[in-house]
Amino acid sequence: MIQTSIFYRSLLHPRYWLTWCGFVLLYLLVLLPYPIIYRLGIFIGRLSMHFLRYRVHITQRNLELCFPQMSCVERDQLVAKNFTSVGLGLFETGMAWFWPDWRIKRWSRISGLEYIQRAQEHGQGVLLIGLHFLTLELGARIIGINTPGIGVYRPNNNKVIDCIQTWGRTRSNKAMLDRKDIKGMVRNLKKGEIIWYAPDHDYGPRSSVFVPFFAVNQTATTTGSYLLIRTSKANVIPFTPHRLTNGKGYHVVIQPIIENFPLDNEIEATAFMNKVVEKEIISAFDQYMWLHRRFKTRPEGQPSLYN
Repeated sequence: MIQTSIFYRSLLHPRYWLTWCGFVLLYLLVLLPYPIIYRLGIFIGRLSMHFLRYRVHITQRNLELCFPQMSCVERDQLVAKNFTSVGLGLFETGMAWFWPDWRIKRWSRISGLEYIQRAQEHGQGVLLIGLHFLTLELGARIIGINTPGIGVYRPNNNKVIDCIQTWGRTRSNKAMLDRKDIKGMVRNLKKGEIIWYAPDHDYGPRSSVFVPFFAVNQTATTTGSYLLIRTSKANVIPFTPHRLTNGKGYHVVIQPIIENFPLDNEIEATAFMNKVVEKEIISAFDQYMWLHRRFKTRPEGQPSLYN
């Protein structure tokens, strides 16, 4: 079912007041000049390492599993850079939801739009592969300003957060679809729509297969992208939002249409998609969401990789 943002009076209940205060604070902070937001984000990110010890451990473990050849010094340096990105990502979410279009355009540029336009000229849908970078909200907003599409998401249990994030995401995009609504995605792809889809997180054992991801040979990976592409015959186009150094803004890079996507076997197709994901992650290595428990689902009988 297509989701749009609807405000209900029940969202003003006292149990949501703290959430509303958080959003008001975030809104006020992103009114600041971007150079100040950039420095503030770096400070918050570095500070967060002292309070998010568990997530620091998860990040370290993910990097250790994916890149066993990486030295301890290199890994620690990357973890520190990644948590700087976590702090910036908080403000970038506010920027994506609350900034006007003119301000987004001032601090961003985009390349590769012609690949999306070329695909749509023939009436085909586009499965836009966007990964869980810490810049993902802002990247989706930048693309949406130029060529609106439909996002895929998991509804938030907090009704106020769900309302605000849906409102923010549909400022420059058409609507949102629940990530479980495969039929809705296929239907819109067949109509020639753009569907933003992220196949890179661990969504549990259901509708997943175990395929390689970096150095982890058995990684639970959703088969959703395989089902969508095979059923809708959509074009597959990856993109990555890059945060530029020294507060210079953002560059969203859209890749060419992926040719010869294997659709005869779901395991081969899912493994192929992971290779696509790996390539995009490497292009903005320190900005990826490494604090997610990517390998929480293990084959039956195998111990957790996070003990």
